[in-house]
Order: sequence, then C-alpha cells, then structure tokens
Amino acid sequence: MTHKKTIRHYLGTGLLSIIPLAVTYWIVEKLFNFFAKPGASIVSAVFGDNTYPYIPELTGFILTLLFIMFAGLIVSNVLGKQLYIWLENILSRIPIVNSVYKTIKGITVSISDNNKQAFKKVVFVQYPRKGLWSIAMVTGESKDADNNEYYHVVVVTTPNPTSGYLLYVLKEETTETSMSVEEGLKIVISGGLLAPSVNEI
Repeated sequence: MTHKKTIRHYLGTGLLSIIPLAVTYWIVEKLFNFFAKPGASIVSAVFGDNTYPYIPELTGFILTLLFIMFAGLIVSNVLGKQLYIWLENILSRIPIVNSVYKTIKGITVSISDNNKQAFKKVVFVQYPRKGLWSIAMVTGESKDADNNEYYHVVVVTTPNPTSGYLLYVLKEETTETSMSVEEGLKIVISGGLLAPSVNEI
C-alpha cells in the first residue's frame, strides 16, 4: 500500500512539474507561429521555398514585429486613435466578441506600465461589508475637515481589472500589504488562483 502511495505521489509530483513547462512551451510555440505565419507567407511568396529550415518563419516573425511597431506608431497619433476608437465601437456592438475583447483588453491594460504607475500600492479593505476583505489598489490620498487621512482606493473586478469601485477609506481601516501592484493584479485576474497560501489580512 505504501509502495502504491509512493508511486502515486511521484506521478502526481512529476505531472504537476511538467504541466507548467509543457503549457508554457505550447503557448510560446503557438504565439511564435501566430506572429510568424503572415510574414513567412510573404517571404515564401517573394523568394520562393527556402532550403534552410525556419528562415521564412524567423524572417516572418521579424516582419510581423515591425508591422506591430508600425501599428503602434499609427495608433499613437490623433488620426490613428480615432480609427482605433471607431474599430472598438464596432466590436462593442457584436455580442460575445464584445465580452471577449473587453476581457482581453482589460488583462493587457492591467499589466501595462501606465496602469502600474497609476496604482501606488496594494491594501486590503473590508468591502462590501465588515468581515469580507477585498484587494484594493491605492491611487491617491487626502484628508477631511477633521484632518483624518484617507486612501483613495479602487476595488478592481475579476477577471477584468479595468472596472471597479472607487472608495475613500480611512487609512486606519485598511490593512497594508507587502505585495507589489503586479502581484495584486495577478491575484485579481486569476480570481484568486495565484494568491499565496498565507494572506496578509
């Protein structure tokens, strides 16, 4: 019986060790092929089949990255922004596609540098009622007429952290954490799956 438990333990441990590596490899491979395929098709069409393996794919990958940079340049100007907003408005009218797009955009925006700079630190607040704790992102501070200090916090939603609730909370009623903004956002986006086993409440 002990021998069977040992085998089961090793199999489980090995499986849990391999799955993250395998999934990471699968995602990286799919992303590489996704970005390389458009450019690789152009390279193959212009220069013909190349006897060297992966040359069209690598060249296509570089061309696609250059295209993405060019798209970023266009979207950064006024005309490009207006075109981007127009495309978003079209997507917002399409059922299902709208939800998928908003969720994906929320995740990408949440891990961008601009969003990290907007959030100063992570605290716990008792919301929506006493006894229930929520992760909140501090965006600013203020004082009332009696000189009580408040945090301006955003209680972000899961799994789309671009929406949430703005609260003014007394500093003394918050619980400070040692989490970085990135760690806090990961917990929110994952719905708590990536939360540490020991919380700081």
